[in-house]
Amino acid sequence: MMKYGVAVIGAGPAGIIAAGRAAQCGARVALIEKNAQLGRKLLLTGKGRCNITQAEYDMSRFVAAFGKNGKFLYYALNRFGVEDTVKFFQQRGLAIKLERGNRLFPASGLAMDVLHILTEFLSETGVRILKNNTVKRLVKNERQIKSIKLSSTELTADKYIVCTGGLSYPTTGSAGDGFLWAESLGHKLIQHQPALVPLIIKEKWVKELQGLSLKNVNISVYQNNKKQTERFGEALFTHQGMSGPIILDMSKTIGKLLKQPVELRIDFKPALEYKQLDDRIRRDIQENRCKMFKNSLDRLLPQKLIPIIIRLSGIEPDKKTGNLTKKERKRLLQLLKQFTLHIKKLDSFEKAVITAGGIPLKEINPQTMRSRIIDNLYFAGEIIDLDGPTGGYNLQLCWSTGYLAGESAAYCK
Repeated sequence: MMKYGVAVIGAGPAGIIAAGRAAQCGARVALIEKNAQLGRKLLLTGKGRCNITQAEYDMSRFVAAFGKNGKFLYYALNRFGVEDTVKFFQQRGLAIKLERGNRLFPASGLAMDVLHILTEFLSETGVRILKNNTVKRLVKNERQIKSIKLSSTELTADKYIVCTGGLSYPTTGSAGDGFLWAESLGHKLIQHQPALVPLIIKEKWVKELQGLSLKNVNISVYQNNKKQTERFGEALFTHQGMSGPIILDMSKTIGKLLKQPVELRIDFKPALEYKQLDDRIRRDIQENRCKMFKNSLDRLLPQKLIPIIIRLSGIEPDKKTGNLTKKERKRLLQLLKQFTLHIKKLDSFEKAVITAGGIPLKEINPQTMRSRIIDNLYFAGEIIDLDGPTGGYNLQLCWSTGYLAGESAAYCK
């Protein structure tokens, strides 16, 4: 039977940092990964570009982005925060660039460059990597894990760190194994659901807008005619609904509302108040009074959206623009300021960026990431019940909690 000081399960960002940090602290470390390749999910982040972190150096604002439970992260961020992450990669030769939304990416635009540095980190710290090894069971004795049953052998360690992620991107091997193990060990799970996930819309015509990218729009979520939340920024129409940064950021809130009907209302011209936009439409009508209505909207809307707006407005496409009635003009104005879509459901875990839910925060010590149920067990990364918005927040959660779990398991500060 193989014996280690620390055994880390899951070679994603949290697991790699945890294993490397524990080894830096002098522990004999095994990193167990069921895939043939490390960091498969990491390679998909940021559309293959890897949004390393969010350049928000004010810790209170960073924590606030995670909502009321974000304060759980204070200690982990103090141990390994945004500046530490940037320094970690830059000192190992990775050039980093800042993009809109304060997102930090490798200058090369390649997630593989990030993974290369992480694998070198494991090599330099002497971590033993056990690839193609499926964990069958964690063997427990009272409040201790005694060993790990692998597909072909058994391994024992003084401390165990579970960094198996959630259920998003199941093609990378994310099957929720860690949730099952935690439950078998006595943890009570928070129900998991897709987070940062596209929406499926009821309107069938939405597929005609597939690929249409919206910039500088405001999208509000309504239920029972009451606004629940809103975002300003970028969104994207898909063949089934909507995606893009502001949609993904609101998806968790929407998921909680979906027991009752939920609407999206898009303001295509948020910089203009109703009267200002009405004045703009009047001017366009005057300038295009001899054109057919269907040929008069080019300066107001993206080309792909025009046929849908015309259809929903009920205005005859071949009608001369100068003959529009006040009622028709107001109908057009309403569509531009409150373009309404009805949400059918969230898309699946296959499309989700991360998983919400998991190990309850009250069952983890935030100063060590140690389980309050099992004395020699630690958690890090997506498996815990904490998730943030798009833009590098969730990868930073992995770096910070992984680092803290690694040094805590190895008794190092």
